[in-house]
Amino acid sequence: MLSTPVDQTDHVLGRAAAHVTVVEYGDFECQYCHLAYGGVKILLSRYHDRVRFVYRHFPLTAWHQLAEGAAEAAEAAGAQHKFWPMHQQMFEQHHGLKPAALRQYAAALELDLERFDYDMKSHSYLQRVREHQQSGIASHVRGTPAFFVNGVIQDVTFGIEHLDHAIAAALHR
Repeated sequence: MLSTPVDQTDHVLGRAAAHVTVVEYGDFECQYCHLAYGGVKILLSRYHDRVRFVYRHFPLTAWHQLAEGAAEAAEAAGAQHKFWPMHQQMFEQHHGLKPAALRQYAAALELDLERFDYDMKSHSYLQRVREHQQSGIASHVRGTPAFFVNGVIQDVTFGIEHLDHAIAAALHR
């Protein structure tokens, strides 16, 4: 079960009144998260306003050295109301996740670069990223991507269609 309910601090796409809430714990450097990203886009377009989607950070720093910095960059962009465009940039662009690439994404999104640079250098949002990680650990997340549908974890090991079936079932209840 999802240990931390969705609240106003989360990054959410969709209506709060949607019948189904999907929460993803993800890692911007994870190849499986990249694969799931395309599937999630399709599902969101299919279910439109009946589903709200929440993204939480779960950087697997033991294997992905750039993931935590990418999560911080997404939060820094979010502080300037551009979380979702940064999320999209990191999953769709192929410039990588090194600091120079993250800054390039920030510039493309017309962020206040002075503020972005300060936030990245001072790790202004590292605590928030770690709070997401802790909520994932408390929810028994063991890897990425990890999806919850209305609070119940879904096994997507063998494909995103399992997530689709879980959403469809939740909508029919």
